[in-house]
Amino acid sequence: MATSKHHGGCHCGAVRYTVELDLDAPGMTCNCSICGRTGGILSFVPAERFTLDKGEANLTDYQFNKNIIHHLFCKTCGVRSFARGDGPKGPTVAVNIRCLDDVDVFAQVGKAKQFDGKSM
Repeated sequence: MATSKHHGGCHCGAVRYTVELDLDAPGMTCNCSICGRTGGILSFVPAERFTLDKGEANLTDYQFNKNIIHHLFCKTCGVRSFARGDGPKGPTVAVNIRCLDDVDVFAQVGKAKQFDGKSM
């Protein structure tokens, strides 16, 4: 696994973060009720590999179903650039690869794995 640091955030720039992840690993797309409508490509990283550089006060938290994932979005522009939750190995951040700076989104779409969240 070859991780590297990337910067990302929302559309208006109010929320910015730094994350260490492996962009060679495929991201995940999901068809659940929220992901199917917002169209993110997610990469899951341990919380310690994610730093929110600015914008905590600009985030709004949305939860549904089992209320275990914090779907965070910028209250100015509405972009969901990451989410927080607990994974099998502890606190996890789901980074929306589409919100990373200087990333070829089309290359990421082509290798993304599909997850059938609608059936859960």
